[in-house]
Amino acid sequence: MAFVERRIAVVGTGYVGLVTGAVLAKVGHRVTCVDNDPAKVRILEAGKLPIYEPGLEALVEDVRTTGRLAFSGEIAPVVGAAEVVFICVGTPPLPSGKADLSYIEQVARDIARSLGTHYTVVVEKSTVPVHTGMRVKRTIERHAPAGARFDVASNPEFLAEGTAVRDALAPNRIVVGVDSERARVVMEGLYAPFACPLIVTGIESAEIIKHASNSFLALKISYINAVARICELAGADVVQVARGMGLDERIGPHFLRAGIGYGGSCFPKDVDAFGEIASELGYEFTLIREAQRINAEQRTRFIRKIEDALWVVKDKRVALWGLSFKPDTDDLREAPAMDIARWLLDHGAVVRAHDPVAMDKARVLLPKVDYGADPYAVCEGADALVLVTEWKTYIEADLGRVRAAMRHPILLDGRNVFDPAHVVALGFEYHGVGRGAVAGHDGVVRGPGRGR
Repeated sequence: MAFVERRIAVVGTGYVGLVTGAVLAKVGHRVTCVDNDPAKVRILEAGKLPIYEPGLEALVEDVRTTGRLAFSGEIAPVVGAAEVVFICVGTPPLPSGKADLSYIEQVARDIARSLGTHYTVVVEKSTVPVHTGMRVKRTIERHAPAGARFDVASNPEFLAEGTAVRDALAPNRIVVGVDSERARVVMEGLYAPFACPLIVTGIESAEIIKHASNSFLALKISYINAVARICELAGADVVQVARGMGLDERIGPHFLRAGIGYGGSCFPKDVDAFGEIASELGYEFTLIREAQRINAEQRTRFIRKIEDALWVVKDKRVALWGLSFKPDTDDLREAPAMDIARWLLDHGAVVRAHDPVAMDKARVLLPKVDYGADPYAVCEGADALVLVTEWKTYIEADLGRVRAAMRHPILLDGRNVFDPAHVVALGFEYHGVGRGAVAGHDGVVRGPGRGR
């Protein structure tokens, strides 16, 4: 399929909308990103970003300079001129676990009232439950002017925070769900510049692919965390076990890293939503419910490790390395560090924390935490160091300097990034996840769960 330049509207300027708009502009389309938040639009028009994502600021500036990317707070004129409209608004979880689709419905109504006289493809890019495309189409039919010509398509995103720009510029696959030949031709031409498999399915299949993919990855993480518990009880090392498993090409090494568990804006929400979707369709998806339980339990177990290592938490000084739910993002949604910090504060500890990019956001949520200028500053006089997020700056830190700064050299490695033998040789007491017996700074080997 040959490339066809399109006029594109992207509704929503979060992680998905902003990355999608910038990348489509980069490959030659003319894109306008729309947002109903005037403050956010002003930030974008000033050449700044409301989010942190490596490489995105430079990309946005590049395509703005060429005139292929613009921003607006008015949906009607932008959608009215567009040939393809992407819906990229949030679908946050409701207390029941279902996705809140109120933003999707509102945008569908707004799009309907704004459609021009030409044919338009309306694309759901947000992560939505199956049958949402059908409901979007029905909503547009109810509110669009007579004779409006449009189709609805599903085009799920597979962007990981921290690598979203790379994921979008060089995707491993593009999934498009359509129910008409005309929409298929438009979407294939839209994505012609990308050298990857383009999978065309029905709309319902495309919607399920996204939830099924994220839920499977969450299952893989929860599985290796369950194995980590067995390793602790047996005196084995889960890092070695995972390596032995991952070399099997049927399994692969990805997402086999034991730790505190998954967080962020996608996995917790999508797994919960997929379970609810299955229930509504008449199937109790107990497998992913168990993955959720293991993930929640993993945080609790790690907090117990901290308590076990410190014995009495009150008045102890604890240094936290990392606040965001993963490296290369400032996203604190469902971040394990938030739970750990709150627990420590609730039990009377003095918490000092550092994160390369997330501290400004964390200050709003955790004002009682003391935030340090660098990783070494938070370790001064600390009774324990807890690594929560595996930022490169922590992995490459001078642990000898850290050891000298601490009052008691206890290191709790929530991501298993350090070599226990090396850390112990430096004089630390080391606690990992699923790494069998714990060697202390006094040279005594202790079984898991037996403490100090």
